Amino acid sequence: MATKDVKNEYAFEGTTLNGFLMLFVTLVLIFGSIAMGIWAGIEDVPAAIVLAVVLFITGLIFCGGFLLLEPNEARVLLFFGKYKGTFTRTGYFWVHPFLTAKKLSLRARNLDAEPIKVNDKTGNPVMIGLMLVWKLKDTYKAMFEIDSQTIAGDPTKNGQVVGTNVAGVMQAFENFVKIQSDAALREVAGKYAYDDENDSDSNITLRDGGTEINQQLEQKLDERLSMAGIEVVEARINYLAYAPEIAAVMLRRQQASAIISAREKIVEGAVSMVKMALDKLSADGVVTLDDEKKAAMVSNLMVVLCGDDSAQPVVNTGI
Repeated sequence: MATKDVKNEYAFEGTTLNGFLMLFVTLVLIFGSIAMGIWAGIEDVPAAIVLAVVLFITGLIFCGGFLLLEPNEARVLLFFGKYKGTFTRTGYFWVHPFLTAKKLSLRARNLDAEPIKVNDKTGNPVMIGLMLVWKLKDTYKAMFEIDSQTIAGDPTKNGQVVGTNVAGVMQAFENFVKIQSDAALREVAGKYAYDDENDSDSNITLRDGGTEINQQLEQKLDERLSMAGIEVVEARINYLAYAPEIAAVMLRRQQASAIISAREKIVEGAVSMVKMALDKLSADGVVTLDDEKKAAMVSNLMVVLCGDDSAQPVVNTGI
C-alpha cells in the first residue's frame, strides 16, 4: 500500500538579524569587555571585573550565531536535536547561537554512472549505463530520512563527520543516489530485450525504446529517491552494448539478419524484373515461349539477378 508523501520541511521562523550589525555588536562586546577588565584590574573594582567577564563570554557565544549563505544553499537548523526549520535566504545573517546549522547544497548535480552488466528480458548479458541530473528538494527528508550524517556511510573516513562540511554531506547523497540508480537501471533493463524483433509481447526494446525507456527509468528513480528528498531533473541511458562475452556472437547474428533482409529485397526486385521481362516479350511479340522455355528463362534470370558473382554467358554457336 502506498503511503502518503508528507512534507515535513518548513522555513525557519525564528529571530534573524543582520550579520554585519551583529558582527559589530560582538566585536564591541569582546574588545569592550577586555578594556573594562584592564581598567577594573588597575582600579581594583571587583564588580567591573565580573561584568567584563560576563560581557566577554557573551561576545564569544554570539560568535556562534553567524550564517553565510550563497545562492542555492540551505541550512537545516536544530535546537538541541529538534528541527526548527530550513534557512534558505542568501546573505550574511545572525541567528540564535545555540542553534546547530547543517549545511546543504540545493544545486543540480550530475551522475555519469559507469556501465554495469545486467540481463535483459531474454537473458542476454548487456552493458548499460545512465546519466542522471538530480538535486535536493526536501531538506528534512535529506537529513533525517536516510543516514547522511557520515561521509559515504563511513564515520571514520578522514575523520570527518557531516554537519558543517557541505562537501561531505553531498558526497554521502551521491553515494546513495549511485546505489539506487544502479538498482533502478537493473529493474528497467530486465523488462525489455536488447533488440528482439520476435518479441511478441512488446515492440519496445532497449536499443529502440528511447523516450519510453528513459521515462520509465526516471519514474523508477523518482520512486526510490523521493524518500531522501531528492528530485530527478533528467535521467536517460547513455551507454548500451552487448557484454564482451557474447558481443561477437550477437554481431554475427546482426550481420546474418542484415544479409537476410538484403536478400529479401534482391529477390523481390528480381521477381518484379523477370515478370516485367516476360510481359514485355509477350506484349511486343518478340518471341513466343512455351511453359518449359519460360521456366528455363525465369531460372536463368533469377540466377543472374540474385547471384553474388557476375554471370558468365554461354554463347550457342550452333556447332
